[in-house]
Amino acid sequence: MTLIDADIGYWIFSGLAALWIMIPAYVPNSAAAVFGGGTPIDLGKTFPDGKRIFGDGKTYRGFFGGVLCGVLVGLIEIWAWSSFNLTALPYQTVLSVTLLATGALLGDLAKSFLKRRLGKGRGESWFLADQYDLVIGSFLLILLIYPEWLFGNITLPIAAWIVIMTPLLHRVVNIIGYYIGVKEVPW
Repeated sequence: MTLIDADIGYWIFSGLAALWIMIPAYVPNSAAAVFGGGTPIDLGKTFPDGKRIFGDGKTYRGFFGGVLCGVLVGLIEIWAWSSFNLTALPYQTVLSVTLLATGALLGDLAKSFLKRRLGKGRGESWFLADQYDLVIGSFLLILLIYPEWLFGNITLPIAAWIVIMTPLLHRVVNIIGYYIGVKEVPW
């Protein structure tokens, strides 16, 4: 194997590792759309600026259903990692998957709060913020609570892959959600 082949293999593996790390953060947004509905988190209240705090699209059922699904997929990763000797992939812990899943939806809530302040409507596209809110929320929460996991697993190539694949996966999943009737808009 040449040095170039080894470099290409390393970058491809880094992409797989990035996907492995982010699955517990990617799942909650889709799951929240499936399980959503019911009581809005902001209880219909407005901020002092007169605009809704989050809006009707952010509900308790969606939030907790999304987090639960992210944690469940993370627990499956933990089980698969040890059961199938996937030790080449980054190790997830119960804490890491819980923080990734929760942080993803907290990032989404923060984005919705900012969207309301900017006068953007529910479902209105907000370039980049719609794609990276879950990454920022997940990483901030882990940085605050479990920084050793973050710095032990997120290398520069993995971070690069996360930046590249997040908007692509976001778009594909939203198009699928739109066509199956879970999302009102395909973005």
